[in-house]
Amino acid sequence: MIRTAPPIALLLVLGACDGGGDPVQQALREASAANQAAATRTTAEMQAAAQTADQTADQAYVAKMIADHESAVATARVALRDSRDPEIRRMAQMVIDTRTREIAEMKTWSPTAPKAN
Repeated sequence: MIRTAPPIALLLVLGACDGGGDPVQQALREASAANQAAATRTTAEMQAAAQTADQTADQAYVAKMIADHESAVATARVALRDSRDPEIRRMAQMVIDTRTREIAEMKTWSPTAPKAN
């Protein structure tokens, strides 16, 4: 038992290091952190909105899609920053351009009054 503890401890310490390592794994960690931050921020915003007023299905959809698109943009920015593959860079830029435009469109949307029967 004593002989296995130091190598396991060393692996845990090395695994906790942020420096060095595979750049792809680092990019994935950064994208994951950005996604988590966006999801946490959106959840808090949705909870605050739900507490202050009743939220319609349309409003909930738009809020969720904005969060999803912000996450996609954050991930694409990491890929654009770190990738040297021209096709990946092209796709990442396309995601940034498209989703940014769609986010702006969704942010300008406002709910319409329901039609009377």
